[in-house]
Amino acid sequence: MGVGLAACCGFRVFVPLLLAGLATKIGLISPLSGMEWVSTWSGILGLAVATAVELGAYYVPWLDNLLDTIAAPAAVIAGTLLSTSFFHIDNPILDWGLGLMLGGGAAGLVQAGTSLLRLGSTATTGGLGNPVVATTENVASFGLSLFTLFLPLIAFVIIAFILIYIAARLLTRRRFWFTRPKAQPGNPLDQIPRSSNGRG
Repeated sequence: MGVGLAACCGFRVFVPLLLAGLATKIGLISPLSGMEWVSTWSGILGLAVATAVELGAYYVPWLDNLLDTIAAPAAVIAGTLLSTSFFHIDNPILDWGLGLMLGGGAAGLVQAGTSLLRLGSTATTGGLGNPVVATTENVASFGLSLFTLFLPLIAFVIIAFILIYIAARLLTRRRFWFTRPKAQPGNPLDQIPRSSNGRG
């Protein structure tokens, strides 16, 4: 979950942080180690304002490419913090090292891809296609973050559905076996082949 949310920071830096804070506030996930502030009302309010500003700024033609230069290190930092808060490792060097490699690396990789996509859109459409790219990134950030947060519940529902399906199939087969008519023994003379002329 931490690495998944960290990767979503590559689309938008503050959206995964905001959703993680809300999920912690309502008890969907356990409090994030070292980042308890994201679940406070002041932290949620600050992240909500930052999210709104970030989402709107990417629709400004000249500002979106400039934001990418700032968002690149910010995404790595946010991804590292998020992933590290989900790791429960006693060794801080290993904890932060894994957070930087997995979370920060995932966020940086996604952010680099979106930056290249925006640069390509700017070069080919003169910036007219950038709002489409921004909208896609916004939807991906919210959608994938929510999917990551609800992934344990989704996995539970899928497993429950599979078990119910298997049980229903087994019950159906057993019911068919018990209700199938038994074969009646026939006359042994009826099984003797007869010749075509009616004799024998």
